[in-house]
Amino acid sequence: MSTPPRPSRADRIRAALAAAFPGAEIAIVDDSGRHIGHAGARPEGETHYSVRIVAPGFAGLSRVERSRRVHAALGAEFGTGLHALSLHLLTPEEAVGRGGRGIGP
Repeated sequence: MSTPPRPSRADRIRAALAAAFPGAEIAIVDDSGRHIGHAGARPEGETHYSVRIVAPGFAGLSRVERSRRVHAALGAEFGTGLHALSLHLLTPEEAVGRGGRGIGP
C-alpha cells in the first residue's frame, strides 16, 4: 500500500491560515519561480509566496501584529523551507475600501 502524496506547501499554508483565522478569505500565489537564484530559493520551489487574507480578526490590530500572527501560524512551514511571504492583511472593511482587489499592493 502506497503512502498518499503530501499536500503542496500552498495547501498546507491555506490549512494553517484557515485554522488560525476562521472565516477568513485567503488567497495564495506561489512566487517561487520569480526568485530562482535568490537567497532562500530552492530548485524544487515552494519557498516564496504572496498571501492575501481578509479577516474580521484583524480589526484593531496593527500591521506588525497582523504579520506576527500569520508568521506564528506558519511556524512549521518556515522550519521546513518556506523562506519569504509577501503579506496583504486586511479587515473586510479595508478590503471594500480597496475595491476588493486581489493579491497586490
